[in-house]
Amino acid sequence: MSETKQAGDRIEEILGSLRARGDEAAAEELVGVLVGLYGDGLSRIVSSLGPDTLLRLIEDPLVESLLLLHDLHPLDVDTRIQRALDRVRPYLGSHAGGVEYLGVNDGVAQLRLEGSCHGCPSSTVTVRLAITGAVREAAPEVTEVTVEGVTEPSPPLLQISRRIEEGGGWVTLPEMGPPSSRPVAASAAGLPVLVCAVRGTLYAYRDSCAACGSSMADGHLEREVLTCRCGSRFDVRAAGRDLDDAARHLEPLPLLADSQGVRVSVPAVV
Repeated sequence: MSETKQAGDRIEEILGSLRARGDEAAAEELVGVLVGLYGDGLSRIVSSLGPDTLLRLIEDPLVESLLLLHDLHPLDVDTRIQRALDRVRPYLGSHAGGVEYLGVNDGVAQLRLEGSCHGCPSSTVTVRLAITGAVREAAPEVTEVTVEGVTEPSPPLLQISRRIEEGGGWVTLPEMGPPSSRPVAASAAGLPVLVCAVRGTLYAYRDSCAACGSSMADGHLEREVLTCRCGSRFDVRAAGRDLDDAARHLEPLPLLADSQGVRVSVPAVV
């Protein structure tokens, strides 16, 4: 969880407490005054800095989020979205085709997938959430993100998607070091997660074998094939598809690797 989100959550807690005491108007006014005060100060600081300095500052996620909050970011919305997509393209390239940015119209960011999801249909959820998460983080003024070329998943998968969208959100994983030839087990908001690296690209799954239900932290990873101790084999690049039983697959989790570290999106109910 980012520092900005932690601070925002704490502010909401305080506001909720004040509202419960009947001081809602005072709470809203207090927040408005504080935000306006440091926003005006930040604006004066930004106006005295050169463009090169600002570009260096936005490499810090906390500073960038504050500049976005006060509409002081030095890059326009199109450039910010393109930068966000550049960060996720290496991951999307193995789950779908490329992704083309079509622009923002009436607050709606429009994108098109070049190619189609392959393997288990659950890759649809992974692709959509990875794209929308990156775009919304880079351009909070966008009210909606539409992605053309994504095939709708089956009803059970829609339930998974809804749980993720309404759930725990993006969770930063502990430092795992450079990509390894072995799967790495981690925990994200209490959810056991397995991270695999294939040709330099990271993939995340719920750490549970679709065949026997056990952890796959001791599994064997050879190229894109992850083999459980029970002998079941899964294609990491094809959304965890079971190579011996088409009806089974691992449960993929959307993953982003950027300046904030390696993050996965976890469902609300685990």
